[in-house]
Amino acid sequence: MPGTSDAVPDTTDTTDATAETRTWSRERLQDHRAKVRGCLLGGAIGDALGAPVEFSSLATIRATYGPVGVTDLEPLGGSDGRRGLVTDDTQMTLFTAEGIIRASVRWDRGVCHPPSVVYRAYLRWLATQEQSVPPPDASGWLAQQRWLYAQRAPGNACLSGLRSGRMGTPAEPVNPNSKGCGAVMRSAPFGLLPPIPRFGVRAAFDVAVECAVQTHGHPTGYLASGAFAALVRLLVAGTPLPAAVNDVLTLLADHDGHEETSAALRAAVAASTGKAPTAETVEALGAGWVAEEALAIGVYAALAHPDPADVRKALLLAVNHSGDTDSTGSICGNLLGALHGETALPSDWVAEVEGRGTILELADDFALEFTRQSELHGDHGPHTRWTTRYPGT
Repeated sequence: MPGTSDAVPDTTDTTDATAETRTWSRERLQDHRAKVRGCLLGGAIGDALGAPVEFSSLATIRATYGPVGVTDLEPLGGSDGRRGLVTDDTQMTLFTAEGIIRASVRWDRGVCHPPSVVYRAYLRWLATQEQSVPPPDASGWLAQQRWLYAQRAPGNACLSGLRSGRMGTPAEPVNPNSKGCGAVMRSAPFGLLPPIPRFGVRAAFDVAVECAVQTHGHPTGYLASGAFAALVRLLVAGTPLPAAVNDVLTLLADHDGHEETSAALRAAVAASTGKAPTAETVEALGAGWVAEEALAIGVYAALAHPDPADVRKALLLAVNHSGDTDSTGSICGNLLGALHGETALPSDWVAEVEGRGTILELADDFALEFTRQSELHGDHGPHTRWTTRYPGT
């Protein structure tokens, strides 16, 4: 297991975490916000594309939607014809982002363990799956969003892990035999911090791992989550996707139990080289139910269509297969959004995806927290309403 010595800053360091971003130009600030927006919104679109065909075979998908499969947002079963609905993949990703913001706010008090703060965010997500409407005492603004209280086939390991009554740790993970993709699909926000030394690639990897073991304790389950967060971090910094994958493979090699994740990423790279992308190639990478396969499919689809003009093709490739299509679509969308920014996303899908307003509001808040924190809160001020919006707990 990796340590987290560089994953969290020294709690005695009172230096403003956003000091380095004060020198950024407006263009750089806008680019960072566009990538945060693109990552969260792209993941939601991929989730919504894949949700209606999750659990369907490729043959069934083609028989239902035509020889090339799904080509557009489709109604989700039981939704009365509503298109663009998202699942637990998007829900948990949003609560991950909220937990990271709260952890940053919590630093003002001098001591903070970010995985514990994110864990409490996941418990707020769990409440959305056990109640039909927000409770009167819902903490923070995100848990007050009624649309998040929909139950869309949440993962069993996520539910059982969070219902276990204890927070998993690297030394004592919850669900030690689980390597489902439920931790991977929620981990993109760990990579969305500004590309400055304080928030390095290994930091994104390590904190994602520490939060993955709260529900998925198999090495492949948590290392694939760390790899995904590290990929997003590299893309936000401007690293091309092929180079980012190579960097992550080097990072993985230092960790016990990395073999399945590394092999899956290498298979994704090999599949994307020298031949036209097909659904059959996706099928050869797996079904996406387990962590390394979901990551590989999302990476393959993004590698197969790297141009910002081809985001639509990449997302459709990621969801036309037999298996966990909402998760593979979500992972692909997170990657492409982080790589290209929000304006590369298909406008017609952006317009229809569920929760767009909330997703963009949270994305903007995330960017504000990590580039303009000193204008929002601090241990000696300012004292704004931000800390009511994001209590440091």
